[in-house]
Amino acid sequence: MEFAKLFEQYRIPHLSGRYVTLNHIEPLLAERNTNNQLQVLGQSVQGRPVYAYTIGTGKIRILMWSQMHGNESTTTKALMDFLNLLHSGTELADNLLRDFTFCCLPMVNPDGAEVWTRENANGVDLNRDAFHRSQPESQLLRKIFEDFKPDCCYNLHDQRTIFGAGDTGKPATVSFLAPSFNEERHIHHARARAVGVIAAMNEEIQRHIPGQVGRFDDTFNINCVGDTFQLLNVPTVLIEGGHYPNDYARDVTRKYIFIALLSGFEFLNENVIVSNGLQEYLNIPQNKICFFDFVYKNVKINYEDSEIITNFAAQFKEELSDGKLVFNAYVAKIGGLDDFFGHVEWDAKEAVLYAGGDSNIIEVDQKADFNLGKNVKVVNGIVEN
Repeated sequence: MEFAKLFEQYRIPHLSGRYVTLNHIEPLLAERNTNNQLQVLGQSVQGRPVYAYTIGTGKIRILMWSQMHGNESTTTKALMDFLNLLHSGTELADNLLRDFTFCCLPMVNPDGAEVWTRENANGVDLNRDAFHRSQPESQLLRKIFEDFKPDCCYNLHDQRTIFGAGDTGKPATVSFLAPSFNEERHIHHARARAVGVIAAMNEEIQRHIPGQVGRFDDTFNINCVGDTFQLLNVPTVLIEGGHYPNDYARDVTRKYIFIALLSGFEFLNENVIVSNGLQEYLNIPQNKICFFDFVYKNVKINYEDSEIITNFAAQFKEELSDGKLVFNAYVAKIGGLDDFFGHVEWDAKEAVLYAGGDSNIIEVDQKADFNLGKNVKVVNGIVEN
């Protein structure tokens, strides 16, 4: 299957950028509601609809949900691209719809998406509410899980730009996890099935972005949705979209999420048992916090009344301004960067830092606007000349 070509064919161009809200996807869902596939499960805390889109007649039942963290939109875009493929009328679409029944919740947390926060309107992380189910959105997800009775679940998320794929020096553009179902991290039938799906997805993704796949820590947490569903004997796969070089809009990363979904479905449809799936899964390097967005090396600064040559880092914060998402860079760490990489690195070659006037003092949390020497200007973290 030509996965990359399929993505380019079915990507929805006008659904782009990081800031994706219910207003962006409601028209797309309505357009694809050709046979009463769209259902309102209920309302969020602030009364926004939480949608489920169910399509297909196959015996393999797949439940997928995205944006339960409001500020994690990459997988929502990829999920909508996939629904676009299912409506293509092609042989591939027909085969998928014959073999599978898909139930998709593209935005579990519409309130958080609106204001670009991880939590819902009550300040609760929905992915830490699986046990108590104190929030209406958590209750809706659990109800559709019980009513739909999936054979496999896909828990779709984003991760920050700070994660690398182990010690490779490469960003974790896609990360996976087959969640544990107990504190001992045992492998039972459901988890083994999830491991096999991930091994198949990783094999395909490595063909496109070798070395840029990570694996999350599998410490058991009953409050997490994936751990709970795995405990209930339903294979559950966590997929996280991460950073691809120069892709802060995550419109490249969405391609690899789309590819992961399709390759996973191909594996499930073949219904094969992979004898070395666990080892292939464990060979995926664990995610490691080892990146900043910007690292500036060999900079002369004033530190505790002495001039020193050091390295420092800056990181983007995603902030809403007048209904638009902006990336504002702030100084994140000064010194102690031996074990860190920068998505962008700049060697100042011992140039003096000027951070406003003639000051060569820089502090954590200040805006990343400064000069390096007399000729290099940095604005919002980016070297302009």
